[in-house]
Amino acid sequence: MEPVLIAFGANLGNRQAALESALHSLCLVPGLRLLGTSSLYETEPVSPVEQGQYLNACALFEGTLPPQLVMSQLLGLEVRHGRRREVPGGPRTLDLDLLLQGQRVIATPALELPHPRMLERAFVMLPAAEVAASLVHPVTGKTLGEMAQRFRGASGVRKLGAFALSAGAS
Repeated sequence: MEPVLIAFGANLGNRQAALESALHSLCLVPGLRLLGTSSLYETEPVSPVEQGQYLNACALFEGTLPPQLVMSQLLGLEVRHGRRREVPGGPRTLDLDLLLQGQRVIATPALELPHPRMLERAFVMLPAAEVAASLVHPVTGKTLGEMAQRFRGASGVRKLGAFALSAGAS
């Protein structure tokens, strides 16, 4: 078993319902076991495309699946939630990113681990550090908690309530 850190985001439709539905679906995937979730964060988009605010969160799983299979599950969930990739950086019904999986470093056209832009984004690093502060980034050798320090108090990121499975969804 190795840690599997996944980022969740949405800025179209019922954002919280989309994130919770995706979390529930991932909890049903054989080979993944939920260890914890961050809070929900409302964030400004980081795209030149005009769009509404995002709801973001992270979840830490432990798993036995190969990263390519985890990524396939994430892409399938996005499609089932109506994700269309028509405008780069455009609004999303659901955005799921595989951030880290153990200490793996992968660079293929289909998958990059660790996620190549995670360290640049407050909306990723703050929830990631909340749920997995002690995880070590395989390239920098620093913990997520250490690397998230520079984003404390970042503008455009507002911590909201809990990100969890709703009652009866477990």
